[in-house]
Amino acid sequence: MEHPAESASEAASDFAGAGFRKIIHIDMDAFYASVEQRDNPALRGRPVAVGGAAARGVVAAASYEARAFGVRSAMPSTRAARQCPDLVFVPPRFDVYRAVSRQIHAVFRDYTALIEPLSLDEAYLDVTADQRGIGSATRIAELIRGRIRADTGLTASAGVSYNKFLAKLASDQNKPDGICVIRPGDGAAFVERLPVKRFHGVGPRGVERMAALGVQTGADLRAIPLDILRRHFGSQADYLYRAARGIDLRAVEPDRPRKSVGGERTFAHDIGSGPALREALADIVGIVWARVEKAGVRGRTVTLKLRTADFQTLTRARSLHRAVAGEQEFADLGRELLDALLPLRQPVRLMGMTLSALDGGGDPAIASAPEGQGSLPF
Repeated sequence: MEHPAESASEAASDFAGAGFRKIIHIDMDAFYASVEQRDNPALRGRPVAVGGAAARGVVAAASYEARAFGVRSAMPSTRAARQCPDLVFVPPRFDVYRAVSRQIHAVFRDYTALIEPLSLDEAYLDVTADQRGIGSATRIAELIRGRIRADTGLTASAGVSYNKFLAKLASDQNKPDGICVIRPGDGAAFVERLPVKRFHGVGPRGVERMAALGVQTGADLRAIPLDILRRHFGSQADYLYRAARGIDLRAVEPDRPRKSVGGERTFAHDIGSGPALREALADIVGIVWARVEKAGVRGRTVTLKLRTADFQTLTRARSLHRAVAGEQEFADLGRELLDALLPLRQPVRLMGMTLSALDGGGDPAIASAPEGQGSLPF
């Protein structure tokens, strides 16, 4: 039998003895595109897409001017150009983005040793210890944003809260160049107003499955008993149950190693022919490699995943003695793995690509926290 949902005050009381964490989520605003606009004044104020303009190109990032036309990352370039005829395509400069990311992380380290990078342009920071005695988590977030602007000429948005889930939601609330603070006791109320598509980890398919249950908002999700969530969402159910209540017990993990970077796509119609599968693979390669570059990692193992119409899963992998050299080699290895499986007895409903055996991934953060300065207000 499931227990009734915790109220916001009950959830808050769980932390009363030890005190709340103070978590900041920093997310750079349209990072790649903003770097390009910073470095090329002719691009400022114009709709910019970082990525290839070729027929099989993929948008790696879009400026806010381009987003106004519906252009988004991972969108095929041909579709982006149709939606925004004046779109300017700029080839990515990942070495530059990584250098700017190092500048940003240097700013973080002036305020805390507990930094969990998510990619080149976003990270969680635990500032509970207040190592510089600033006195307010919100003030620390504002100082970080100001330093980033001064050091890089770029803007960042920040979310400040008592857990990672809420801090990430908050950083997206007032973008671009904004800050949002969710204080203890306010998390559940904040979450209940949000559409579930805003929840980190809930993709388009998850939104569709929730809609079938009549779930559109955090409040709708909170009304679903845990046993029903488990029936429909399996291992994700417990996360959804807690998230709908503004609860997240995860600590900031500065030494957490990233194990892989990948992506997959479920097709609207099953695909059986070799040429169509190769074309689909090329699209997935572009999307996944953009994520690899954003994460700032390199890896040695390429894995191809296929799920056939009868729900059988096929995986094939190849490992090199060195890191995969670039997107072209990643694509070549994926195509070799696919060709070795052809012809297939069943058409394919899902395809995915993953890069693993990773090394790199940004500057390492110090894993231990300094001596604290007492409880830090929000």
